[in-house]
Amino acid sequence: MDLLRFATAGSVDDGKSTLIGRLLYDSKSIFTDQLDSVERTSREMGSEYTDLALLTDGLRAEREQGITIDVAYRYFATPVRKFIIADTPGHIQYTRNMVTGASTADLAIVLVDARKGLVEQSRRHAFLVSLLRVPHLVLAVNKMDLVDFSQEVFESIRQDFSEFAAKLQIADLTVIPVSALHGDNVVNRSEHMPWYQGSTLLNHLENIYIGSDRNLVDGRFPVQYVIRPHSNAYHDYRGYAGRMAGGMMRTGDEVIVLPSGLPSRIRSIETADGEIPEAFAPMSVTIRLEDDIDISRGDMICRPNNQPTVTQDVDAMVAWMSDTPLRQGQKLSLKHTTNNTRALVKRVQYELNVNTLHRTDTAPELRLNAIGRVQLRTTTPLLADNYQRNRETGGFILIDEYTHSTVGAGMII
Repeated sequence: MDLLRFATAGSVDDGKSTLIGRLLYDSKSIFTDQLDSVERTSREMGSEYTDLALLTDGLRAEREQGITIDVAYRYFATPVRKFIIADTPGHIQYTRNMVTGASTADLAIVLVDARKGLVEQSRRHAFLVSLLRVPHLVLAVNKMDLVDFSQEVFESIRQDFSEFAAKLQIADLTVIPVSALHGDNVVNRSEHMPWYQGSTLLNHLENIYIGSDRNLVDGRFPVQYVIRPHSNAYHDYRGYAGRMAGGMMRTGDEVIVLPSGLPSRIRSIETADGEIPEAFAPMSVTIRLEDDIDISRGDMICRPNNQPTVTQDVDAMVAWMSDTPLRQGQKLSLKHTTNNTRALVKRVQYELNVNTLHRTDTAPELRLNAIGRVQLRTTTPLLADNYQRNRETGGFILIDEYTHSTVGAGMII
């Protein structure tokens, strides 16, 4: 079985946690003791029904306020596929948490309250999904029970969202009417919406094709660790461990090591289970080369005729996540694949309005949750691709040098 990572997003109280709880409950993916605990907590909170949102809202502050604050990860499987869910917050102040959860997702579910339609945070999250290049998007029009399962309401929201999504780079969009509270069209088909002939949410998640989403053309292997055993039995062993960030590599392939530019050939590809003939993204492997080359963490093994850009000048879209604004002249740590370096903010070129998608060219800084185009200069070269081509080698994070907090997420243009 393959693995699908998906994230939920949307505005506050649109029912993200309840939807995931219903998905886990109806697919029989929770244990009896978990359900007993949720039922007991629901009674203690005075709820008239079992609050399935408690399956993901585990923090005390979340349960007291009835909101999601941090990203909650849940794992489950059906006979068809395995899943990792990232339940992300809806509040604007926690947009940075949403970016974290969606950054590795294959699919995103943006929820909309059928009574409210599209709101600012719905558009913000849809734009972030587009910016993060999440390949597939599902718009779940939730709480259909509160609008009498009206087809007219659903069609109006779908039309509004489709018009907004047309301005974004969304390759695959699916719209599903659901009631997370009662389970309509989540796992089981709804009897209240005979006018909807599409898939249920779980059926869509099980059958969507993700095999072509990863970049299997550009061979990229960032070196994470150099393996040099001290045992006499392995005194000649030198392996380079890491995770494939793109493409495929096979034993015998000619490769080049960056940034040195030294050529070699793959001697073997190894895993914990032994040698394998080939490796592809996102496998974690150890690569051995025929030549002894000075290679360290942060270097990259790739193909001679297909290399990333080696540059110290970075032009990127940045989602800012700190209360302290991003300003020109600021110095930060930058982590890109396995490479850590320092970066200087040369210029904040413009800020994007997430509602209108218009640029504010006079923006001197990026404040919390702002998204804008920024030019950086790094102290050492980055081995990078365009984010649109490869999310692994095209993305980076910015870190405050004093607090060591992640303050920004960048996508190289």
